[in-house]
Amino acid sequence: MGIDSEEREESIFKRFKSSGRKSIRLSEESLVKTRLLDEEGKFTLVVEPDADSVNLITWAGGNLAYLDQQLIRYGAILFRGFGVEAVSQFREFVCAVSRELLSYNERAAPRRQIDEAVYTSTEFPADQYIPLHHEMSYSHNWPEKIFFYCVEPAQQRGRTPIADDRKVFRLLDPLIKERFMEKKLMYIRNYGEGVDLSWQEAFQTNDKTVVEQYCREARMEVEWREGDRLRTRAIRQVVVAHPRTGETIWFNHAHLFHLSNIEPAVREALLSEFREDELPRNALYGDGSAIETSILDEIRELYRQTAISFPWQQGDILMLDNFLASHGREPYLGPRKILVAMADLFTYQGV
Repeated sequence: MGIDSEEREESIFKRFKSSGRKSIRLSEESLVKTRLLDEEGKFTLVVEPDADSVNLITWAGGNLAYLDQQLIRYGAILFRGFGVEAVSQFREFVCAVSRELLSYNERAAPRRQIDEAVYTSTEFPADQYIPLHHEMSYSHNWPEKIFFYCVEPAQQRGRTPIADDRKVFRLLDPLIKERFMEKKLMYIRNYGEGVDLSWQEAFQTNDKTVVEQYCREARMEVEWREGDRLRTRAIRQVVVAHPRTGETIWFNHAHLFHLSNIEPAVREALLSEFREDELPRNALYGDGSAIETSILDEIRELYRQTAISFPWQQGDILMLDNFLASHGREPYLGPRKILVAMADLFTYQGV
């Protein structure tokens, strides 16, 4: 893209920002129109075709610098109305706007692979709410981008709420931030207890030596237990700096992995059978002490207050910067098919 083109887009962006949700044409060459999804005009750009038969893959491939700029600026981009009708088209789009597609290893949720590096979204029961989170923030590496593709929207609800984590970090109680950043986090996972993923499914192998090698590289403690069970412990970060902007982002799975996230009846049933250190997953402070449930409830509530959502339409593609935007899932009725792809691996070098 030439200098004149960049200056033109920057000028248009300034006019667009001042005009709120009004749709505008970016340029004669772009063939798209845009608007902002949130009322504040700071989070989630919606991109729609402004001409007949716009090929999303071709258009995106020719506007990579623009899309990269907008993803950093808004954290999320929803592509709507481009007639994406096949999984292969979704995969082609992800390839067009990413460096590399990623497999799903060190899994925390059940998924089925649909195509190469394309998976079903988390296959938890339809009546369950999945709290907002960053993809794989419990790990030592994670995707920089995550993509969702709507094959079939639910008959009722089933939205994918998303939140601006720059805003979350800004609004979070400073005392909570200070406490977590000082202590860090410990994640404990138990595989093979019969109530969650097996280690074979989580690590996508039947070879214990492969699991051990992965865990060594990921700075995870490994404990093989009787009955072909596995326990892992890992000390992880609470916040990260965005690799491009340097912004500090709240980035962890504490509120998701903590036992307080389990429905009370299920939690009581699990605790009647397992000790706390035998639960399928749990989150503690990095020194092994318990995290106060009230603090985690406050974090969950902040995510709920800051989240925005939209009804899925068939063919929608949602692209998230996995640092800047977290995502979740509403309960739903009727069939629902949302596919997921992850791209551009980031490896965290800190503790």
